[in-house]
Amino acid sequence: MKKYDVAVCGGGFAGISAALAASREGKSVILFEREYILGGLGTAGLVTIYLPLCDGYGHQVSFGIAEELLKLSIKYGAEDRYPENWLDGVGTRTEKDKRYLVQYNAQLFAILVEKLLVDNGVDILYGSYVVDAETENNRITKLYIENKSGRLEYNVRSVVDATGDCDIAKFTGAPTDTFKPGNVLAAWYYFTGDDGYKLQMIGSSPMPEAERLSDGIKLYTQRRFTGLDGEEISELVYLSHQRTFEDWLEKRKNDPNTVISTIATIPQLRMTRKIVGEYELSDSEMHTYFEDSIGMVSDWKKRGPVYEVPFRTLYSKKVKNLITAGRCTSVNETLWDVMRVIPCCAVTGQAAGTAASMTDDFTTLDVSKLQERLKNNGVVLHEKDIINN
Repeated sequence: MKKYDVAVCGGGFAGISAALAASREGKSVILFEREYILGGLGTAGLVTIYLPLCDGYGHQVSFGIAEELLKLSIKYGAEDRYPENWLDGVGTRTEKDKRYLVQYNAQLFAILVEKLLVDNGVDILYGSYVVDAETENNRITKLYIENKSGRLEYNVRSVVDATGDCDIAKFTGAPTDTFKPGNVLAAWYYFTGDDGYKLQMIGSSPMPEAERLSDGIKLYTQRRFTGLDGEEISELVYLSHQRTFEDWLEKRKNDPNTVISTIATIPQLRMTRKIVGEYELSDSEMHTYFEDSIGMVSDWKKRGPVYEVPFRTLYSKKVKNLITAGRCTSVNETLWDVMRVIPCCAVTGQAAGTAASMTDDFTTLDVSKLQERLKNNGVVLHEKDIINN
């Protein structure tokens, strides 16, 4: 049995941020990732658009590791959507200008962020899937993982559920809820043709209004997928491959030189299961002050809304040393589609990892001390602090 201060389950942007934050606090950290690449949907899933860190009206709202990872993703150049007004100070930042978002290369980012974590002392265990957890007195005492070595036990002090599917919360009996509308079929892929190397976006957000707002994104079928059933997920992947193939055949009619460069190696599911935390943040609570805010996020679909994220949305008192990050956090159904994207995953991940480094009982953590550490690491907590500046 191996022992760690902090176990981070899931190596997407939420897990990356949590592991990085906890390790920078001097704790021993293990990161379990079932694939053999970090980044989740943002790399293996080819959803390579780092959505806005700003509110669309000239105010940056997400800071700290969220901005650090954005800059890392384009360290050797952006693929597309380069915001020179934010990164180079060229031009203005009004509601008519570019938002603070980029498009990056998935494979390069995965290599760079892997090195970042290793350099900061994080132990990464690839090909490893958490299959169960043991609890005692409302605390997780052991995690059981499976990989090529078989089934292994890990003794842990605190756990970050960044699985995207809230698997650890489900294993431990913490209250969870599922995404009732289900996920649309998505088949994002890269192709190369006469016009160069391009990202083709087929299917996007499970929320219908996002389909109408996302230029260039095609909706293929009205069927929805829960993302929580093995047979269903396998069928989704097959249909995604077929849709990619059909789209490529269409492209070849106009450009015979078109070739598929890369396809997603994980199912492109957006929302599946989340925790029912001590507070549920609603989409109606934009511009609302929360005393226990751990950072801010914006709405990627429209300009204007800013949400402070209460610490209470990250955990349930049912399992005291379990905290969630990314799309696993406690929000209502409409806001879920906002909170699932990369900047929000990084913001909640940094908070979760920092908190996990401080305690094994999130119900009794002095939030003011957590906020102080976050501020010292570049996070801005309240909207009033950016408006006034």
